[in-house]
Amino acid sequence: MKCLVVGGAGYIGSHMVKHLVRAGHQVLVADTAAARPGIPWVGLDIADAPTLDALFAEYRFDAVFHFASFIQVGESVADPAKYYQNNVAATLTLLQAMVRAGIQTLIFSSTAAVYGDPQRVPIDEDHPKSPINPYGRSKWMVEQILQDFDRAYGLNSVCLRYFNAAGADPEGLLGERHEPETHLIPLILQAAAGRREAVTVFGRDYPTPDGTCIRDYVHVTDLVSAHALAVDYLMAGGASTACNLGNGQGFSVQQVIDTARQVTGREISISEAPRRAGDPPRLVADASKAKALLGWQAQFASLEQIVSHAWNWERQYPWH
Repeated sequence: MKCLVVGGAGYIGSHMVKHLVRAGHQVLVADTAAARPGIPWVGLDIADAPTLDALFAEYRFDAVFHFASFIQVGESVADPAKYYQNNVAATLTLLQAMVRAGIQTLIFSSTAAVYGDPQRVPIDEDHPKSPINPYGRSKWMVEQILQDFDRAYGLNSVCLRYFNAAGADPEGLLGERHEPETHLIPLILQAAAGRREAVTVFGRDYPTPDGTCIRDYVHVTDLVSAHALAVDYLMAGGASTACNLGNGQGFSVQQVIDTARQVTGREISISEAPRRAGDPPRLVADASKAKALLGWQAQFASLEQIVSHAWNWERQYPWH
């Protein structure tokens, strides 16, 4: 296939590009940041409709993978306009360009944040959608737009709702590097490496076995394998849908810290802080639909594997 990976220079997008290239597909990355050396790349903001039209006229893409979103919950609350402009309005521009070009296959990077505070756990796809921040609302808006575009224009899509993306390329070629970093596992490993003094635990009075929040961590390599299966599903005539991606098991903040101590052999300092507003006690996915519909199965399901791969990447800092 000829594949366009929008946001292909980012954390999950770069792992997707590696997977597609290894599988023998023709890949072009569209991103405002440069892709890895050797990967065809075009500097592009998806809000730029004329450039998208020119790109789609030059390359007859079979499928588009869309990872180009802002993802920081706190920032979305402080600056919602930034999130609605990029995550919703720019995505609409991309979808309209796809329709004009006759491209009918999209895999969309969505999020468990569309569910909001869980009414039941584990969370399945039929759980009510009640996002509690602009980030989650922006993703849910796009999912609803995609439903309308399917009915009106025949644009087929699979929306993949990630729980907590984590880990790094098992070969150590890629990994997570956000600035600022907000994800728990890299924050813990930065403390283990001495790049930060401590990791902050927000609350120890939750109704969980050890009092800290429980989250569902899914390895980034397993995420991208689900995307590849999703595009195969659509190409085989599958209907537009949405699937959760998670391990189906939760690990507490303290369990992740304890596992990181075992994996790294380092003492990791902890800074205690009160609960953060909007942090549910437990978020765990029911990913049975992805397994049944796409044939997806997590290859790196253990917390030790996820942390070990992330630690291998952290030890390469500063990255090149």
